[in-house]
Amino acid sequence: MGNSLHNRAAVVTGAGAGIGRAIALKLAAEGASVVVSDIDESAAQKVAEEIKTSGAQAVAVKVDANSPEDNELLVSTAVKEFGSCDLAVNNAGLGAPPAKLAEIDDATFNRAVDVTLRGTFYGMRAQLKQMEKQGQGAIVNISSIAGLQASRLLSPYIAAKHGVVGLTQTAALDYAEQGIRINSVAPGPVRTAAFATLPEERIKEEENKVPLKRLGEPEDIAEAVSFLLSEQASFITGVVLPVDGGSVVA
Repeated sequence: MGNSLHNRAAVVTGAGAGIGRAIALKLAAEGASVVVSDIDESAAQKVAEEIKTSGAQAVAVKVDANSPEDNELLVSTAVKEFGSCDLAVNNAGLGAPPAKLAEIDDATFNRAVDVTLRGTFYGMRAQLKQMEKQGQGAIVNISSIAGLQASRLLSPYIAAKHGVVGLTQTAALDYAEQGIRINSVAPGPVRTAAFATLPEERIKEEENKVPLKRLGEPEDIAEAVSFLLSEQASFITGVVLPVDGGSVVA
């Protein structure tokens, strides 16, 4: 177990599986006490138990990212359990089925924006209120390479992830003087449970599109997040870091 985040309290949204789970485990391995949150409370609890089994501190809380009250609860839980909210990762998000823009109904568009963009806003707002009181803190928002470039048939997801990038960079400027750093990680294609359900030939096709000729793993994203939250990145704020095997520049 490392110690780059020793004595720090962290909150992670969407941490019940996939990238969020990997982030929660990595932060705990680096010494942080972690509030694991997810809309699936049982999944969050399993990850918290996994962390505690490893010898680190963790609690689980149910959080709907699109609820201001749940995001406030997440931060207050960190303060109650661990004394502060030093680190935050806004990971919760979702996309929409592929479709041309004129074919997308209101509910589909709003759901992607509500969870991915509005959820990040609600999370940051609650986190920043506490971090301002503390006079320090670090936040990483999970965007996507879809927040850096267009992609066909994915208007809701593209719009939401571009919004996350804009929130990240604006807030980084707004809070730099208070010693609060805010960055974003932009994953490329990552081998999650959902991706694993694709046919093998489709997975191989996606791998071949990546210059490094492999899919990312959730742990690849977690490593980048951990670095940006650590003191090793103390002079980095407002950055959107692609972790994508070279996809965004291909």
